[in-house]
Amino acid sequence: MHIFTGRLFEDQAPCSFIIDRMKTGQQSLSISAALLQATAAFKKQSESARLDAGVLLAHLLNKPRSWLTTHMEELLTEDECTRLDQALKQVGEGLPLPYILGHWEFHGLEFAVDRHVLIPRPETELLVDTALQWLCSHPEQRRLADIGTGSGCIAISLAVEVLDLQVEAIELSESALMIAQLNVKRHRVSERVRLYCGDLTRPLTGAVDIVCANLPYIPTNMLKTLPVSNHEPSLALNGGVDGLKVIRRLLELSPACVNPGGLILLEIEASLGMQVIDLARLVYPSAVIDCRQDFAGLDRLVSIVIPEA
Repeated sequence: MHIFTGRLFEDQAPCSFIIDRMKTGQQSLSISAALLQATAAFKKQSESARLDAGVLLAHLLNKPRSWLTTHMEELLTEDECTRLDQALKQVGEGLPLPYILGHWEFHGLEFAVDRHVLIPRPETELLVDTALQWLCSHPEQRRLADIGTGSGCIAISLAVEVLDLQVEAIELSESALMIAQLNVKRHRVSERVRLYCGDLTRPLTGAVDIVCANLPYIPTNMLKTLPVSNHEPSLALNGGVDGLKVIRRLLELSPACVNPGGLILLEIEASLGMQVIDLARLVYPSAVIDCRQDFAGLDRLVSIVIPEA
């Protein structure tokens, strides 16, 4: 058990991609032409190809996306064309847009990301919103653990919203913790979000009032069929044969570290709702347990309200 205070992510050397371009006689691309090229590249992997193309080009030019629409005939510089080629090669290799950009938005905040962390997703905002509702109605309960913090998006989003919240964020991957540390510094919550390298609850320094966990929950055989397995970290995705390996362990460990009257929130795979509820009932037979749906109407979050002592 140790507090992770290692190297910042920005100290790492980024991967380099060398693209050969035909320079002799080649004219610079206009923004309009660049958007067409980028849109065509994204169509192979995205249902929002035009939007993604605009986001990428705006990022490369360091301009707002709205700026592009009023400068369609402006020409890219040679350096900008080269960087666009590099980015479109990554798109062609299937690399998700957030990894190409190096950042992604979650709950209204921007988070650094790379291949060592999951890309923050809108459905996980359900967990954050549910935690916020509970914290607002329990103003005396201000110790929270974020288990499997990854980029830190859950822990940091909650700390930004609840100014007296004390968070212990735990992650097994030191590479992921480097990204989380960068995000903690970016959002200026270092004094209230402490990062630990460890396995599930073991690094906790004491009992907490609320546990949030977006753990690996995709069954191994299912994961092999999903595109997400090609680029995002298996450690954060693979939930074992039944998808419940890590969730089951956390539930077994949780009684020793969650205060009476506390709350456990578990993001789940959509087909596992009833199984997770059954596991929770074995550990907490008197708890109020329910399953909540995400914006697509799929089971996504199991809530366990632990009875008072």
